Amino acid sequence: MAFMVSPGIDYVAVQWGIWRAGGIAVPLCIYYPLPSLAYVIEDTQTDYLIVSRAYVSILEKYKSDSAIHFIEMESILALVKVELPQISKNRGAMVLFTSGTTSLPKGVLTTHAIIESQISTLVKAWNWSSDDYILEILPLHHVHGIINVLCCALWSGAKVEFLNPFSAKEVFRVFDEGKLNVFMAVPTIYFKLISEFENLPLDEQKRLSARMSNFRLMISGSAALPVSVMTKWKEISGHYLLERYGMTEIGMAISNPYDGERRAGYIGQPLPNVQIRTVDEQNNLVQDGEPGEIQVKGPCVFKEYWGKAEATAKSFTEDGWFMTGDIAVLEDSYFRILGRDSIDIIKSG
Repeated sequence: MAFMVSPGIDYVAVQWGIWRAGGIAVPLCIYYPLPSLAYVIEDTQTDYLIVSRAYVSILEKYKSDSAIHFIEMESILALVKVELPQISKNRGAMVLFTSGTTSLPKGVLTTHAIIESQISTLVKAWNWSSDDYILEILPLHHVHGIINVLCCALWSGAKVEFLNPFSAKEVFRVFDEGKLNVFMAVPTIYFKLISEFENLPLDEQKRLSARMSNFRLMISGSAALPVSVMTKWKEISGHYLLERYGMTEIGMAISNPYDGERRAGYIGQPLPNVQIRTVDEQNNLVQDGEPGEIQVKGPCVFKEYWGKAEATAKSFTEDGWFMTGDIAVLEDSYFRILGRDSIDIIKSG
């Protein structure tokens, strides 16, 4: 069941409604052009397409597709109520698409058990509670926005406030209200926030710095955070950002500690219940201080690439380790990413 719904309560209701009904949720990016959306819809062989009124015109062609049930979000409440099934944790729950280092995206299938493992691990590692209040500014067709922010907050009984589209000025307006205590973003966003902050009057800067100093936790992920940005953000917010490492196929696997030393330029240590090893090109374990590919095993690892059995098989070793393709080095118990083991394709559009 694919859905193209704006961030907010409607998104949450549709996603959790699909899960509760026993469907596999396929969130569509609200910024993608039709060809990219069509690839996801057709690759997953979508049966149901749930669309907010704002996006109906983009997906108009699927209204006449006899193989797809096209449902406008605003009409859902008028549908007949039915008894909901009991759902096994091993049932497929979500397909998210990742480009990785190949030219065509692959759908990553996770089950309810895998999602539960990803969420519960982060809730414990990052001390989530019902007292938390977070701003959701990240795309809701990726792990970072869906699992790390939205699902961890909902699991914990915390509050989520949505902001779409992103605006550095609006982020600081929400900060200034004094309700937030958790914030997660990517390096590009922190860079934009720093630029906005530096253009504010001195009295506003002081007020915002005081507000941010009261936050419980601030996290950066999805890309390497330049040390210069880390240092500048510490200067204006009082927070040494927590960096972590993950990907669509595994959720989060490595993190700097919530309590303890956070090292700039390092992704940290393995999260609980996640096994990590680094190996050379012959799949032999490497010594500390030597570069090797990160391989992951544990309940957080995805089930399969949707409809791509060969690609799935090639992504795992014979003894069941997922091969991330990321090269890292272990230095004094902390991992540091060095790069990829193959050439990345940059989609400039």
